[in-house]
Amino acid sequence: MDWYIYMARFFAGVFLANAVPHFVGGIQGRRFPTPFASPPGRGESSPTLNVVWGTANAVVGYALLYHVGAFTVVQWRDVGLVALGGFLMGLRLSRVFGRVYAAPADTRR
Repeated sequence: MDWYIYMARFFAGVFLANAVPHFVGGIQGRRFPTPFASPPGRGESSPTLNVVWGTANAVVGYALLYHVGAFTVVQWRDVGLVALGGFLMGLRLSRVFGRVYAAPADTRR
């Protein structure tokens, strides 16, 4: 497998993991940080923007997964790379959003 396919699998996991909190928060009607908020990543965006951002991340993740190389769930290496990307992004998101929500609300803006 070429190196760029490994990268595509890893980043598919990253984008798919990032899609989850934005989409779920948005469909619950909750505000959540996005890169488009003020300040970026700390301020909260509208639920609608979060649904759009979550969906965009899912589309990119899907495109990387199924349009770069031939992905099958029976290839443990492919699944492992996606899982690793998702796991590492999940850890990163937990730290970033943990700091955002641990700070008093008036200091987030």
